[in-house]
Amino acid sequence: MTDTGSDTKGQPGQTEAALFGLCPRCGHRTLFGGLTNFAETCRNCGLNFASFNVGDGPAAFLTLIIGAVIVALALWLDAAVRPPLWVHAILWLPLTAGAVIMGLRAAKAWLLGAEYRRKAVEAQGKDVKSE
Repeated sequence: MTDTGSDTKGQPGQTEAALFGLCPRCGHRTLFGGLTNFAETCRNCGLNFASFNVGDGPAAFLTLIIGAVIVALALWLDAAVRPPLWVHAILWLPLTAGAVIMGLRAAKAWLLGAEYRRKAVEAQGKDVKSE
């Protein structure tokens, strides 16, 4: 009988960790130190979050997708109901900001968890000297 998953015992699932900002090692809610900034280390198990490189890909990708969805919904609402401009401002501005922030938190947490599970490290290649 093979022992599958013994190295992931006690760790949260990828989706659960992404949605709730859980540490990929111990499962405590210690991943974020701010709205979208990672904490330096896990306060529970000491995992160094600074060693992971998630990059800015999630920010651009999510902003474009959420922007397209919000514009489509705003156009639909305007064509269907014709609300005053202030209704659009009150409705879409907070919804857009909330969706981008929460989406960014989930995407960054998911990517950090994926790096942790796959034991990803940056390439350590030597720079080529230019002569």
